[in-house]
Amino acid sequence: MNANRISGRQSEMSVLERALKSPDPEFVAVYGRRRVGKTFLVREYFGDCICFELTGLHDASMPEQLENFAEALGRAMKSGIQPRTPKSWREAFRELEQFLESPSFPRRRGGKRVVFLDELPWLDTRRSRFSSALEHFWNSWASRQNDLILVVCGSAASWMIQNIVQARGGLHNRVTRRIRLLPFSLGETEAYLRSRGVDLTRYQLAELYMAMGGVPHYLKEAEPGLSAAQIVDNACFSSQGLLRDEFARLYASLFDDPEQHVAIVKALARKREGLTRGELLTISGLRSGGTATKRLEELEESGFLLRSVPFGKKENDALYRLADEFSLFHVTWMQSLGRKSPGDGHWLRQSQSQRWRAWSGYAFEGVCLKHTARLKAALGIAGVGSTEAPWRHRAVGPSKERGVQIDLLIDRNDQTVNLCEMKFSDSEFRIDKRYADVLRRKRDTFRRETGTRKNVFLTMVTTFGVADNAYARELVANSFTIDSLF
Repeated sequence: MNANRISGRQSEMSVLERALKSPDPEFVAVYGRRRVGKTFLVREYFGDCICFELTGLHDASMPEQLENFAEALGRAMKSGIQPRTPKSWREAFRELEQFLESPSFPRRRGGKRVVFLDELPWLDTRRSRFSSALEHFWNSWASRQNDLILVVCGSAASWMIQNIVQARGGLHNRVTRRIRLLPFSLGETEAYLRSRGVDLTRYQLAELYMAMGGVPHYLKEAEPGLSAAQIVDNACFSSQGLLRDEFARLYASLFDDPEQHVAIVKALARKREGLTRGELLTISGLRSGGTATKRLEELEESGFLLRSVPFGKKENDALYRLADEFSLFHVTWMQSLGRKSPGDGHWLRQSQSQRWRAWSGYAFEGVCLKHTARLKAALGIAGVGSTEAPWRHRAVGPSKERGVQIDLLIDRNDQTVNLCEMKFSDSEFRIDKRYADVLRRKRDTFRRETGTRKNVFLTMVTTFGVADNAYARELVANSFTIDSLF
């Protein structure tokens, strides 16, 4: 085990540690979006416990995948002679069994052996019968080896869920542990960058996070001595930037025929308040039915969509919101440029525009929604049961009443509701008369329309706090800075 180079991932490492210490054979599934660090986590944590590793080839045929298997087996044998290429996956797994049972195979006394199959969905080519061969390998042999850990990993989260985690065939209920690896949180991002010598203020960390999210491979673009704006410029807008073509590669690597997935993402990127299923399908041009349901589930499982049921509503009224920071950033800022390079300092120039302020406000709200556990801790209610949800009220009929949108409310079991307002600014946020009227309308409309008898507190989450004035003292019950999210 070698965890020294792993930043964050404490809960995930505890899962792997339990697998290492288990007296039973273990079948561990690790899934998450591209570039999030799945392979790095498995390799670094298990280290030399890994006795065989196979990585699937993208868009390769079955013969190519089997040849790749033979090369991997040759490396594991360390004999200098590559075995012949098997003709089927059943034959390939038999050869793997023979290798692992060989008297000459170095066994770790009292320890576990790890077989690591990476990018599993790519191995399962059409008509290859890979899945059935894997089922047979586990059920007939591997599940009887108390010193064995089988780790399967893949970026196509929907495939991993359907074929491994929630499999209905021979692998039903075979997975003993699973890890859905998500991008870093803000706190993990801060620790990761500091481990690489990058020390940014928390304001700039948030600005960088709103553009790239907490994807470790993207964050590697950060270099010591550069501001967040310079890092974004280099990665996203320079002609050789790592992320110039990432959007297309990202969805193509995760989904077959990703056009519908991309249409959904682009529709959500343009609707700040979120969309119901019906609204989303209309805007994206998808027909309602099983295919649309599958596309939404795939995007949600892969971490690109956040689905939430508004307060007081039913499942059918769920709202969808774009949860991937980089996808929002690409659609908002990069898509229209095509292959054109806007020149040095482009992102810094954009930060002075009204468009930037609108984007940053929406992006910051998304970051806050991902860190509600941190907000609960700041409120001192980490141990209090609660439900987090959006809420919106639409005016109907000829009334001049305006609608109300609340992106996050925390409905607590201690007879209290926090209505959360999130604001991103480069200084203390000042509540003026116009915004004070907005806050009163949100609070009063919520009380009236829901008929709640609970305490209703307005809670502000801002970068540098709320300036002290009469409006703030009247309306704001709780105020937290960006530090509360770390």
